[in-house]
Amino acid sequence: MSVDPKFKRIALIGLGLIGGSLGHAIKRGKLADVVVGYASSEATRKRAKELGFVDEVTASVVDAARDADLIVLCVPVGAIAKVCAEIEPALKVGATVTDVGSVKNAVVRDGGPFIPDGVHFIPGHPIAGTEQSGPDAGFAELFDGRWCILTPVPGADRAAVAKLAAFWEACGSKVDFMEPKHHDLVLAITSHLPHLIAYNIVGTADDMETVTQAEVIKYSAGGFRDFTRLAASDPTMWRDVCLNNKDAILEMLGRFSEDLSALQRSIRWGDGDALFELFTRTRAVRRSIIDAGQDNPAPNFGRDPAHKPQ
Repeated sequence: MSVDPKFKRIALIGLGLIGGSLGHAIKRGKLADVVVGYASSEATRKRAKELGFVDEVTASVVDAARDADLIVLCVPVGAIAKVCAEIEPALKVGATVTDVGSVKNAVVRDGGPFIPDGVHFIPGHPIAGTEQSGPDAGFAELFDGRWCILTPVPGADRAAVAKLAAFWEACGSKVDFMEPKHHDLVLAITSHLPHLIAYNIVGTADDMETVTQAEVIKYSAGGFRDFTRLAASDPTMWRDVCLNNKDAILEMLGRFSEDLSALQRSIRWGDGDALFELFTRTRAVRRSIIDAGQDNPAPNFGRDPAHKPQ
């Protein structure tokens, strides 16, 4: 039996890239009668209304949550406890509260205590994004063909989980389910560690005293450009990711450090066979990602070859 993905009233708490994209996707799929948006910035609220992905805006997170059937927390993980504490009195029985953060254990830990009985708490993580931020960065297609992982808390209402899954599917996502701890471990290697490596490499280049910043930028090759794209991501979000998924991230950093030491030894001792084996194995991973439909197979990572740098 099919599940109706539509909610009467949806509250988007946060109107940046993810909140804005979700608003556009909701409008595209006609998934709500009313979409109300909250942002602390008056300029953001005004722009969100102008862009049309919300019907109403409010400067009160409590007013946004009141009477909402679905509340989506599109805020940094570090803000989850504060927001949940504020909206607790306004949550109506039967409502669903979810989020979009890339850490789930911390969301369950920090948000769960403020969710009243009769309200469905189903943390989630749409694995989609860009390095852009703000309401103008959002677009309806962001979630198309991308995974959204739901991590329902123990005892979660099955009908509510099914409805939220149907909602994300209607937004274009493929839906999967995980335990929060397992989610955090998987994302530590697939998302968190790559971003930290990017931040570190770009920071190292910036710190080099023998190379001017102008030379780093002027002679940036494709690899470095791709690292700078990751390193341009929102600092607040990634600070909170590191602080709230530190155990899994530290475990992955430890493994990475060991593998990096092995690579260093192979280069130092001229072990061409080991280098070739590593590069061949990792190239196959790239092909698997393309085969799974999770990236563009076009040459040059899908960049437009007609685009010429100024």
